[in-house]
Amino acid sequence: MNAIKHFKTITKHKILVSKLCFRIGLYKQGICHDLSKYTPTEFITGIYYYQGNKSPNSAERDKKGYSEAWLHHKGRNKHHWEYWVDFTRSGLKPAKMPIKYVLEMFCDRVAASMTYQGDKYRDTFPMVYYENGKHTYIMHPETRELLVELLKHLEKHGLDETLKYIKKTYR
Repeated sequence: MNAIKHFKTITKHKILVSKLCFRIGLYKQGICHDLSKYTPTEFITGIYYYQGNKSPNSAERDKKGYSEAWLHHKGRNKHHWEYWVDFTRSGLKPAKMPIKYVLEMFCDRVAASMTYQGDKYRDTFPMVYYENGKHTYIMHPETRELLVELLKHLEKHGLDETLKYIKKTYR
């Protein structure tokens, strides 16, 4: 039963991200978004740790101390800031994300909030999610600045106006 529920959840999320990406002209990214979630490494974890109200990777991480599915996912999806963090002699160093991936990350965060919050979703939720985790993010300053700008615009102007702004300003 969890297999069906997990499939429905990730597919709903993927469709929402695709719609948002399409609205700002990111057609290829909308189509290809999160395809790795359907691979055995990620999908089986999703079934086993399915919760319905948040990512199963969190539950896997709580139980094992790490998430194999997340490690797989972030290494294949350039819209995650973690993809852009590298090791250097002086420690971890974030690379600046290309704008198209920051825009996809924005769409991903909005769609995740919509998927997990359902009817309770508000345009403030993606910023709240960001604020709750920002202390752990190793992001290039310009990447962070753009993401925060878009999340603030969403809070202040709503989704439709923010997507118009993105399309006009960044596409």
